Amino acid sequence: MEIIDIAKRVLEIEAKSVLDQIDSLNNDFVKAIEILKDTKGRVVVTGMGKSGLICRKIAATMASTGTPAIFVHPAEAIHGDLGMIVEGDSVIAVSNSGETEEIVRLLEFIKRIGVPIIAITSNIESTLAKYSDVTIHLKIEKEACPLGLAPTSSTTATLAIGDALAMVLLELKNFKPEDFAARHPGGKLGKKLLTVESLMHKEDEIPLVYTSTKMQDVIYIMSSKRLGIAVVAEDGTKRLKGVISDGDLRRLLEKYNGDLLEKKAEECMTENPKTISKNNLAVEALNRLENYKITVLVVTDKDNNIEGVIHLHDLWKTKLF
Repeated sequence: MEIIDIAKRVLEIEAKSVLDQIDSLNNDFVKAIEILKDTKGRVVVTGMGKSGLICRKIAATMASTGTPAIFVHPAEAIHGDLGMIVEGDSVIAVSNSGETEEIVRLLEFIKRIGVPIIAITSNIESTLAKYSDVTIHLKIEKEACPLGLAPTSSTTATLAIGDALAMVLLELKNFKPEDFAARHPGGKLGKKLLTVESLMHKEDEIPLVYTSTKMQDVIYIMSSKRLGIAVVAEDGTKRLKGVISDGDLRRLLEKYNGDLLEKKAEECMTENPKTISKNNLAVEALNRLENYKITVLVVTDKDNNIEGVIHLHDLWKTKLF
């Protein structure tokens, strides 16, 4: 058989094993979701061998999408790590046969402390299925391994079921991009999901002046904060009224000449400046800056109160753009 033909056969068998799970989804899957959603502690995912590797990925996916989860190796659990499973947790136990010795030996302890068990197995008559609160039945016609020995279709289907569980929980918990970003601070993915709040200048870093501030003081504040802008607030409040940029200063000098320093900020500011919320993604801030051909956005809340300032240079420093 040609190499490509062998590879195609493997992919076809494994793809079918995933699609077969669609028809097998039933109320047991819904019950499993209810257990996981109501879990006050962590979701403990456990499995041996190749299933164990899949379990690690399921736990990692859940943990990164809003469902606290860990992987516990069943052999290590029965040799001292049982304390990692505590009241308030829930357990997802994966075993294709449902008779994996190390997992079966865990069942008594798990049941004794009142932790619900969700089984993922292709054997609904197994010991694991019998002692679990809910069983998600894997329907595996055959493994992609021509010898029928290496877990292939079964592990692929298990992984897909794990992803289905995690994604349903994600949607039910209204998990947002910024939540994902908080769990992925490193790498390009994390940078892409950075929020404006994580990059903006705030509090004493804001070049804040008031409508009655004399331009002499405005220029001093602009120079000391080094953001090329002054943000003008209504006297005695943080309510945004306008901005004065370096470009505005040049035009104002031409207009008022020596009289500029005695003018008030409200006489020189540009009203209705471009703003953004601190909850927006950094990439959205970049898009606005590029679209409006400006270098600074004022960060405001829903009542138009000033919360910060984000500069184009702050975005460049992430090295994402």
